[in-house]
Amino acid sequence: MARIAGIDLPKNKRIEAALTYIYGIGLSTSQSILKETGISPDLRVEALTEEDVAKIRSTIDAKYKVEGSLRAEINMNIKRLMDIGSYRGYRHRRRLPLRGQRTRTNARTLKGPRSQIGAKKKKK
Repeated sequence: MARIAGIDLPKNKRIEAALTYIYGIGLSTSQSILKETGISPDLRVEALTEEDVAKIRSTIDAKYKVEGSLRAEINMNIKRLMDIGSYRGYRHRRRLPLRGQRTRTNARTLKGPRSQIGAKKKKK
């Protein structure tokens, strides 16, 4: 089992798909990493040698921000938006959609369950 960027990659998957288990690496990034290191995307994780794993690990460390550092950067960006009082920061603070979606009828996931106005009371 290969461990890259603190993530145990599933050993029965192709390396191309297994790299996408790392936060911050999608399919196209995975393909470019494998092209750069010269490793076949058809190899299974269990068939990788230690040198292959070391190549992938060094490429990811050198060129990409993944896992904890990426999450921290995203959270800092959101906090900055809230601190400067921008519209997007305001929407983040209120836990509302920020990219122009309508909220009159939709956005139930973000707004939470509907509040009952004049709910029926139990009869005794």
